[in-house]
Amino acid sequence: MSEGENRIKQKEKDLNDKNQLAQKHIQEYETKKANIDRQVDVLKIKQEELDREHDEHIKRLEKISNLKAEEAKAELIEVIKNEARTDAMAHVQEIMEEAKLKANKEAKKIIIQTIQRTAAETAIENAITVFNLESDDIKGQIIGREGRNIRALEAATGVDLVVDDTPEAIILSCFDPLRREIARLSLQRLVQDGRMHPARIEEVVEKTKKQIEEQVMEIGERTVIELGIHGLHKELIRMVGRMRFRSSYGQNLLMHSRETANLCAIMASELGLNPKLAKRAGLLHDIGKVPDEESELSHALLGAKLAEKYGEHPSVVNAIAAHHDEVEMKFVISPIIQACDAMSGARPGARREIMQSYLERIKDLETLAMSYKGVEKAYAIQAGRELRVIVESEKVSDSESEKLSFEIADKIQKEMQYPGQIKITVIREKRAVNVAR
Repeated sequence: MSEGENRIKQKEKDLNDKNQLAQKHIQEYETKKANIDRQVDVLKIKQEELDREHDEHIKRLEKISNLKAEEAKAELIEVIKNEARTDAMAHVQEIMEEAKLKANKEAKKIIIQTIQRTAAETAIENAITVFNLESDDIKGQIIGREGRNIRALEAATGVDLVVDDTPEAIILSCFDPLRREIARLSLQRLVQDGRMHPARIEEVVEKTKKQIEEQVMEIGERTVIELGIHGLHKELIRMVGRMRFRSSYGQNLLMHSRETANLCAIMASELGLNPKLAKRAGLLHDIGKVPDEESELSHALLGAKLAEKYGEHPSVVNAIAAHHDEVEMKFVISPIIQACDAMSGARPGARREIMQSYLERIKDLETLAMSYKGVEKAYAIQAGRELRVIVESEKVSDSESEKLSFEIADKIQKEMQYPGQIKITVIREKRAVNVAR
């Protein structure tokens, strides 16, 4: 019994000790809580003071700057935006300059590669052809009695024949290569045949003109085959052939067009474009220089019109029209044709400006004469110092022929610039032909 009581007392004592300890902890907690509350109150007071001072500071700033806080914030944001934009533009400009520099280097590289891969003839077209003879004795036969044969040949071909002291040679002089070729072939046939008189000369010249037309077609077909161009309209092929007998600033037009076509194909390949289409446009880019008929359109626009008429692709049509910046470039190959045309024409020795101005003056003389009613043919010979005008006898009388020569001379004086004098000769011939059966 005494042991049980002792245990109970001991437990009670332990409980009392624990209770006292708990009371002590509670007291300490209360003390700490009171301290924290006091600190919180102090912080609240300080926060209120800070807020008050902040508000007063902002009010003072607003008073000094005449701006409200929101306005100042917006202005600051705008300033930061502008600075960021300026920095960004500087970076963009730097990137663009770097890109341009790289693009220029790449463009030069492509042009150099294109030129290196192209070989072209460098000879300039002249306005004369030398016809070689086996003997100087043939010169007398060509001249004929009182010069009738040479006059007939000049009248039929429009070519000036120069018979001088040059041994075993006659010079054929004319600005038009086609006429010179007709005269050369006719003279060759007449010399071989041996029969030479005005009627025979006219007959041979007419046959030669027909032969030249066939030759023109052959040249065109051979050109497109060699370049690997397919599906070209026959009329365009004929025009390509006629390029052989045309020149531009002393540069043979067919050689120039072939060179441009090859340059275009190479450059298009380097740029990952269609080389066949570029080559086609390059060959046809000066097709507007071929037609004999006068046109109010420039050669680029006339060429584009012809290409469109004969079913060429719109990109080819645009490239032809735009290669002198007369219309907007709408396709990627258009600037390639323009660049390659310039490359072909601008290389040293390719062209002569003086030759072109001379050829244009000669052509203008003939065009002026052909503008009159009743004129059948007009030939400028002797380097443009003489203009021979052949009229139709049924439409122009003898008295009207004299009047016509005066009118043409007067118009040339008023409208054209030329060195020295120009002799105008109007030729009216009446032929009566009958057949005895």
